[in-house]
Amino acid sequence: METRQKASIGRPRGFDADEALERAMRVFWEQGYEGASLTDLTNAMGITRTSMYAAFGNKEDLFRKALERYAEGPASYGARALREPTARQVATAFLEGSVRATTRPGCPAGCLGVQASLAAGDPGRSARDALVAWRNEGTAHLRARFRQAVDEGDLPPDTDPGLLARYVMTVANGIAVQAASGATRDELQQVADMALRNWPSA
Repeated sequence: METRQKASIGRPRGFDADEALERAMRVFWEQGYEGASLTDLTNAMGITRTSMYAAFGNKEDLFRKALERYAEGPASYGARALREPTARQVATAFLEGSVRATTRPGCPAGCLGVQASLAAGDPGRSARDALVAWRNEGTAHLRARFRQAVDEGDLPPDTDPGLLARYVMTVANGIAVQAASGATRDELQQVADMALRNWPSA
């Protein structure tokens, strides 16, 4: 009996935590934070609530982990865009990445970082705050990159890096909302192209 107890204590989880988190991310992406019920989440993840709490914490904890996974996966275009050699190329890669990520075949339309908080009330305040912080962090990274471009002479000296970053992020967020409303990839790419036509040049 003692041997059986030891075996059960050391028994590994009966599910793939990575795959379960991927499925949870897709539920949040498609239904938003408040729209995703615990039943929806556990059914998609293929686990019980007890297993979910043990592996990921409560719904809020699970959402934060799902957002991290989204940032490292579908939304990783943002970090890659920052490494482009010019500010215009940064903005181009960022907006093109937004178009592709929000219109991926086989994935929910739109952006988890935008859709998940649009209708969040008081119960979803923590998730909404996490998303606001995530989007603000993205804007801050763009601002710092555009400040570097001004310092290097890649952008005119009178360019406001903060305003330019907010502009790019606002267009990207708008692309996400339009994608969720059924706009096609080609239509949204035209929007991205138009947004860059008057890009400031040094």
